[in-house]
Amino acid sequence: MKKMGAVLIAGWLLIVANAQAYDHVYIAQRNMPAVVQINVLSNDGKTSTGTGFIVDPKGLIVTNRHVLEQSLYANITFNNGITSGEAITLAQDPLLDIALIKIEAKNLPHVTLSNDDNVLIGQTITVIGNPRRLQNTVTSGIISQLRKQKDGTVWHQISAPISPSSSGSPVFNDKGEVVSVAFASMTGEGNQNLNFAIPIRYVRELAEKNTIAFPEPATTAQENRLVKHVKKSWEITKRLFRRWFTGQEVEKQVGNN
Repeated sequence: MKKMGAVLIAGWLLIVANAQAYDHVYIAQRNMPAVVQINVLSNDGKTSTGTGFIVDPKGLIVTNRHVLEQSLYANITFNNGITSGEAITLAQDPLLDIALIKIEAKNLPHVTLSNDDNVLIGQTITVIGNPRRLQNTVTSGIISQLRKQKDGTVWHQISAPISPSSSGSPVFNDKGEVVSVAFASMTGEGNQNLNFAIPIRYVRELAEKNTIAFPEPATTAQENRLVKHVKKSWEITKRLFRRWFTGQEVEKQVGNN
């Protein structure tokens, strides 16, 4: 009986550990409105595009620094085709390929940034970008490796495909949180899915250095339901413990939970 109890407890813990994992469909549908196309007019009159993602309902956007290089004017296009006014650059990292820009707006859809820097090799990811101006293209893959650079910074090597104009795409974990920003691919004959992203903690550091605050992640209704489920499951588990290991009778559940 004790062995069976241990197996059931282990199974319950596994379910709880994975209960908050979302599939690619859910992550894509929830976050596509917050992923935008960045349109750039450069000093030489040429135009180019990149990708960015909204992190604040008032129009704060993360992208790559190289997307804005030699920029004379920039704005963004939402996935519904609406184009913003001018996007102003607030901060750029002089070493890492990340930047923060701002448009005048309010009540915009926005992503949630991960507070956890514990990214694991092999974990599943979802990427939303605008390759070749094909807005809201969704790809998936894994964290292939964590690559430490000579300057001590760490890159995420990812297997999800990255194409031109996808620079600045958000990389989501299975909780639907952004863990990194796609910025480069290793091109050349024989190279397949060798892509790289900058961990989101460097974006947080850039914001802090420039006194730009990110909003705290909101607790979703689904997460609230998860908390209630976990609490109820734990109460049932404690009753089973008492029954199996102390011989106490399980109290009958009375009323509505």
